[in-house]
Amino acid sequence: MRDWFRNRRGGRLIFIVGFIPLLFTIFLSTASEQEVAIADEETRHCLSCHGSYKYQLTDTVTGDVATLKMHSDLYIDPLAYSNATHGTFKCTDCHSADYTIHPHPINTKFELQYACMDCHGGDEMYAIEEEYLKSIHATELGEEFTCWSCHNPHTYKLSDKQPGQLVNRVAMNNAACLNCHGNIDNYAVLIEKELPDLIKSHEWLPNQSLHFRKVRCIDCHAANNDSILVAHFVLPADQSVRNCVECHSTNSILMASLYKHQAVEKRNSLGFYNGVIMNEAYVIGANRNYYLNIASIVIFIMVLIGIAIHATLRYIHRHKRHGN
Repeated sequence: MRDWFRNRRGGRLIFIVGFIPLLFTIFLSTASEQEVAIADEETRHCLSCHGSYKYQLTDTVTGDVATLKMHSDLYIDPLAYSNATHGTFKCTDCHSADYTIHPHPINTKFELQYACMDCHGGDEMYAIEEEYLKSIHATELGEEFTCWSCHNPHTYKLSDKQPGQLVNRVAMNNAACLNCHGNIDNYAVLIEKELPDLIKSHEWLPNQSLHFRKVRCIDCHAANNDSILVAHFVLPADQSVRNCVECHSTNSILMASLYKHQAVEKRNSLGFYNGVIMNEAYVIGANRNYYLNIASIVIFIMVLIGIAIHATLRYIHRHKRHGN
């Protein structure tokens, strides 16, 4: 055994096997530190408490220090926040400036905070508020349901900013739905009904597990609109898509929602209707080409014209023979 360790080849093998994981660990740690370091000074100050599972309070009279556990609803993952869509914001962009005082004054608990629609309202490309107010969430749950019920502003990240990772984007979108529809505790808070069995209620769906991995909930359960980028008009369950052809066709719901940006780009460059999704889902006519379709129609029409001319000439020729 001792001789084997002295062997140069064996030594190199041990060095490589042991050193590579070490480098990988150092790389991940460094990357994490760089990501978290993006936050500004004010945000870092807030995350010094809210980014930890514990925080300390000091009695200004006695000087005693108490270590307390951070409530789960008030904990913010620093790395998730720095990578989130709102990760470049200061905390006081949405929260009162009085929160910079520590401990926070009690009156901050009663201040009105900025709502999501203060920034996201009035955008015709998204039409979030207009669509949401017609959705089953707004009509059935009213004020008990808010943007925060689905989107955590501290960790939310636009899924369409991750090109080429369809499965991850689907999982991220569906996680927002499953946070309630797959969690009995969260579901029971909002609605006094028994949590439905998602597997059983979708048992009509062929290749169920594949659909769950490749398709977002909102692709079947929300009204899609070509002029709106994000669907917020969530429909009742009895109005959801159940017709396979509505998705598995050239002019499909999937093409108008999940694959919208990729499909437009692909068709503009290559002329294919939806070849971009060939590796993601089966769609009737997915390998069709716009220009080849036109060519085939032209050829078909020319053949019909040729047949018509041939039949006409045959008829004239035959008529002349019988006439003579």
